[in-house]
Amino acid sequence: MKSEMNDLMVLYPDKLWLDLSDQEQQTAWQISAQNHYSNPTARWNAYLNCLCLNAFLDWLKEEPDLGETPKVWPSDHQLPSIWEFVNGTCLTVGELRLVLIPSDKSNLTEFRIPQEWVDIPNWVANYYLAVQINLEENWIGVWGYTTYQQIRKKAKYDLMDRTYLLDEEDLIADINVMWVAREVCSVQKPELKMLPKLSSVQIEKLLKQLEQWTPDLPENVSEQEWMALLALDKKRQDLYQKRLTKHKGNLVTYSQPLVNNLSKWFQNVFEAGWHSFDTLVSSQQNTLAVQFRSDATLNEVRVKGAKLIDLGMQLRNTAVVLLIGLTSEIDEKVSIRVQLHPANEEVYLPPDLKLLLLSGSGNILQEVQSRSHDNFIQLKKFKSPPGRNFSLQVTLGDISIKEDFMLEKLVG
Repeated sequence: MKSEMNDLMVLYPDKLWLDLSDQEQQTAWQISAQNHYSNPTARWNAYLNCLCLNAFLDWLKEEPDLGETPKVWPSDHQLPSIWEFVNGTCLTVGELRLVLIPSDKSNLTEFRIPQEWVDIPNWVANYYLAVQINLEENWIGVWGYTTYQQIRKKAKYDLMDRTYLLDEEDLIADINVMWVAREVCSVQKPELKMLPKLSSVQIEKLLKQLEQWTPDLPENVSEQEWMALLALDKKRQDLYQKRLTKHKGNLVTYSQPLVNNLSKWFQNVFEAGWHSFDTLVSSQQNTLAVQFRSDATLNEVRVKGAKLIDLGMQLRNTAVVLLIGLTSEIDEKVSIRVQLHPANEEVYLPPDLKLLLLSGSGNILQEVQSRSHDNFIQLKKFKSPPGRNFSLQVTLGDISIKEDFMLEKLVG
């Protein structure tokens, strides 16, 4: 059990804390890969939900007073058609319905519930649980829960990402209260607002409009139409399959970011644009080589890859070198060091240059910014287990370059 988790258990004794093993992370990643999704965002969403679901079900098995076996709703095999579109997983315990909403944000101060879980009548639950997943420290924390009635009463609706928003203080921290309430009071059926009934013509039109993945709803599709379509299990499955087919059929023209496979770097195999440390340094000025090799933090790094990045600004020389050092650990994790250096004959980085570490879902995990006379900037060293995706982003003014990475299990 990690020290950070121990500290949190002392600070928040009423909350539920669960250990998360590397094997559980690998299994969840393999499951999300087997089911297939039309875009990286959906796959990461599936990965987090799979981790959350498995851990919570394992914990429920140890609850002696539960009485009834929890079941996945609508069924296990239909989960991919939900995770493709919406964050969250529904469980039923007898007549009780609860929805797990996972997040990998490091600072969980607010609870965002996707609109679909609140406004689609056959998706609505009695309880909604805020779940934080810390992949760096290998733990899961249930920060608390709320009820459907409380969401209707207190939550603010965010039109930008179509979620209902509650502050942390609006949650009930001890989920044991939820089980007690279930025993003392009968399960209340929420008062529901009905969605419009779609004609067959409308359904076919929506399937055509929505078959290509986009981050947001198309302008000509209303929220009500979207939710009415998702409420139809068969049509939701059809849309899911259409997106997969569209994705596979357009592999040549569908623009997905190149994912750099760090595992191959240990065999000296680099993706386009990336080079071994020595190859890139030999093409740069001697000052760059001295700068790299004099850094004590990199002396024991087994593998070093580098990429020359042109931020595309003509007023000044803003080419930089992104350097990544990898060291395999005993526990199959890989220790990762990331630095950003000036290129060509520049001595200093441009000021206000940002280097960010992003999770697979795009959340900022680390951020560092250059000052006026910085020779380089670096992120805090971090470790990654097999199956982890992350991104590095270099930003200067309105210019932003993002590199995506994955890590497979190392062989040998």
